[in-house]
Amino acid sequence: MAMPMRQSIKVATYLAEQKLRRRDKFPLIVELEPLFACNLKCEGCGKIQHPAGVLKQRMPVAQAVGAVLESGAPMVSIAGGEPLMHPQIDEIVRQLVARRKYVFLCTNAMLLRKKMDKFTPSPYFAFAVHIDGLRERHDESVAKEGVFDEAVAAIKEAKQRGFRVTTNSTFFNTDTPQTVIEVLNYLNDDLKVDEMMISPAYAYEKAPDQEHFLGVEQTRELFKKAFAGGNRRRWRLNHSPLFLDFLEGRVDFPCTAWAIPNYSLFGWQRPCYLMSDGYVSSYRELIEETDWDRYGRGKDPRCANCMAHCGYEPTAVLATMGSLKESLRAMRETVSSGNRE
Repeated sequence: MAMPMRQSIKVATYLAEQKLRRRDKFPLIVELEPLFACNLKCEGCGKIQHPAGVLKQRMPVAQAVGAVLESGAPMVSIAGGEPLMHPQIDEIVRQLVARRKYVFLCTNAMLLRKKMDKFTPSPYFAFAVHIDGLRERHDESVAKEGVFDEAVAAIKEAKQRGFRVTTNSTFFNTDTPQTVIEVLNYLNDDLKVDEMMISPAYAYEKAPDQEHFLGVEQTRELFKKAFAGGNRRRWRLNHSPLFLDFLEGRVDFPCTAWAIPNYSLFGWQRPCYLMSDGYVSSYRELIEETDWDRYGRGKDPRCANCMAHCGYEPTAVLATMGSLKESLRAMRETVSSGNRE
C-alpha cells in the first residue's frame, strides 16, 4: 500500500471519528466530475456520450467545492471528462487543498504540460495520469497515436517540478498477466511514479465498447498471475492489501458504493459513477434515500461482473480498520514501500 504516512494517519483518524459517532455510512473519497467534455474518445468510457449541450457545461467553483464540503470526505478524485479542460480547475484544486482535502486530479495528460504552471506542488495534491499499457496498447485504448509519449513526458516534467504523480490503469480481457506486469514495471521502476492504482474494466452501459470487459473469474486469474513472484509487494500500489486479495479471489466482499459517492453536473449519482439510477441534489438524500442493499454482485444483474474499486476498495479499507491483524499488515506494507510524508 503506497499511501503516504501523513495521508494514512488522516484517513485512519477520520474512520475512527465515524466509528465514535456511530455512523454506518460515510464517504472516504468523493468522485467529483465538474465537466463531461474530453479531448479523447476512449472506447471504455461513456462520459462523452452526453448531448452536446451537456458537454459544454462547466461546474462553478463554489458548487464543486461545496459538494465536497457537504459530504465531509477527506479525499477528492477530480475526473470528468478531462478536468484540465475546465477553465477554473486550478481554483477548484486550490480551494480544496486550502481546506486540507487530499486531491487527485485525474487526467489523460494531453494538456498537462500546458496547464502545469497553474498548479502548486503540495502533499495534499497529486496528478493522477491514466495509463492503460505501454505505447502501442495505451494509444490503441484511447484511439489516438502519440498519447502515451505525451503522458510520459508530462509525468517526467511534473516529477521534476516536485509534484506527486500517481497513475490509474484499467485492464481489459485483451490483457494478459505479461501486459499487466510490463506496464506496472515501467511505471514503478522507470518512471518511478509515487503510486499506482489498478482496476478491472467494468462494462457499464454507456461505454461504446461492450466486448472487452473482464468477468469475475477472468479478473481473479489475471491478477493472481500478475501479482506472482513478489510483484505485488514490490509495486507501489495505492490499494489496501485486502483489496488486492479481493482482486486475486482470496477474499470476497459486499459492495459499499456509498463510501465513494459521485457528484457531477447532474448532482449526486446513485448508486455509483458506473451505474445511473437517478440523481439527487444533496449528499444526505443520496445516503438516506438510496436502497444500498439492492446493489452488488448477486443482487443486481448489472453488478454481476463488477470488481471496481469504487464498490469494493472501501469495503476492504473498513475491514482493515476493523482488524488489528490487517491494520498491522497494511502498516507494514506502507512502511516497506519506502514512502515519506
